[in-house]
Amino acid sequence: MIQDSDKVNTALLKRLEKLRALRIEHRDLDDVTTRLQLDVCVNEIQLRRLKKRKLLLKDQITRLESELIPDLNA
Repeated sequence: MIQDSDKVNTALLKRLEKLRALRIEHRDLDDVTTRLQLDVCVNEIQLRRLKKRKLLLKDQITRLESELIPDLNA
C-alpha cells in the first residue's frame, strides 16, 4: 500500500514540476512578446510564432491544472 502512495506522490510531484516549468516558459514568452511589440523593426512572423507557442502553453497549463483538481463526483 505504501508503494502505491509513493507512486501517486511521485506522479503528483512530476505534474506539479511540469506545471511550474510551463508557467515559467509562458511568463518568459509574455515578456519577450511584450518587448518585441515595442520594437518597430519586429519580425511579425517570429512574433506570431511566439504568440502561438504562448497560447499552446496556456492550453497545456489549463489542462494540467484541471487534471490536478479532484473529481467531486467520485
